[in-house]
Amino acid sequence: MFELFKIGFLSVNFLDVVDVLIVGFIVYKLYTTLRGTIAAQIFIGLIIILIFSFAAQAVQLKALNWLLRLITDIWVIAFVILFQPEIRRLLVLLARNPVMKIFGKHDIHESAEIIVDASFELSQHQYGALIVIVRETGIRGYAETGEILQAKLSKSLLTSIFFPKSSLHDGAVIIKGNVIEAARCTLPLSATTQVDGENLGMRHRAGMGISEQADVISVIVSEETGGISIAENGILSTGLSKDSLRKKLKEAFVTPTPKSWKVLFEQFKGQK
Repeated sequence: MFELFKIGFLSVNFLDVVDVLIVGFIVYKLYTTLRGTIAAQIFIGLIIILIFSFAAQAVQLKALNWLLRLITDIWVIAFVILFQPEIRRLLVLLARNPVMKIFGKHDIHESAEIIVDASFELSQHQYGALIVIVRETGIRGYAETGEILQAKLSKSLLTSIFFPKSSLHDGAVIIKGNVIEAARCTLPLSATTQVDGENLGMRHRAGMGISEQADVISVIVSEETGGISIAENGILSTGLSKDSLRKKLKEAFVTPTPKSWKVLFEQFKGQK
C-alpha cells in the first residue's frame, strides 16, 4: 500500500488513516451517547487503558502490555455486565431503524380498531387494563410469565380478561397481530415515577418499562380515573381521546420516515 507519511518509526498509509477515522467516529458517538452518566466515566477509563496498551505494544514493553491487556479484557466484560440495560436499549433502537423494517408487515388497522373500542369500554367502567402490542420483535420471555392463550383478538375477549373478577385481569395482555398471545403477564417497571408532576402507578410504570426495553406499544387504562394513556419508546402520552388513540396506534405501525444515526442516538439518550 502506498505510504503517505512517517511518524518516527511508524509508516502511515491511506487505509491506516481511514481506519483511525472510523474508530474515532465510533468512539466519539459512544462518548456523546453516554455523556453525563456513570458509564461515561468508565468508558473514558477504558479508553485511557487502551491508549497505554497500544503505546506499550509499540515500544515493546511486554510485561506492561500483558498487564494492561488483562485489565482491558476484564474491564470490557464488567462494562457489558454493568450497563446491559443501556446496551439493550441501544440494540432495540437499532432494530427500530426503518431499514430493518422493510420486510415487516404493518397493516394492523383491524386490530387497532378492536383495541381502541375495548379500551374505551373498559375506560367507561373504570376497569384497569394494560395492553402490550408487539410490533416486530416478539417478547416471548415476558409472555411466558403469564397464561399463554394464543387466542384470536376480539373486543369481547379483551374486555372479559380485564373484568375485575376475572382470574386474568391482573398483569398485562400481550397482543401480536390479531392474536392475544398471553394474559396476566409480569412486566419490568420503568425507573420513572412521575410524569408532569403526577405520580405513576405500577400499571403505568410497567407499560413504560416494557416500551423502554422492547419494540412494543403499551395502552394503559387507569383504574382510578378511567383515563387512557399510551407508552412508546419510554414516553408516556396521557389523557387520550378515542380518535387520538386510534391515530397513535395506526401511525405507530406505519413505516416511519428514515432517521439518521444522530436521531437514533438522541432517542437512546432520551430514554436514560
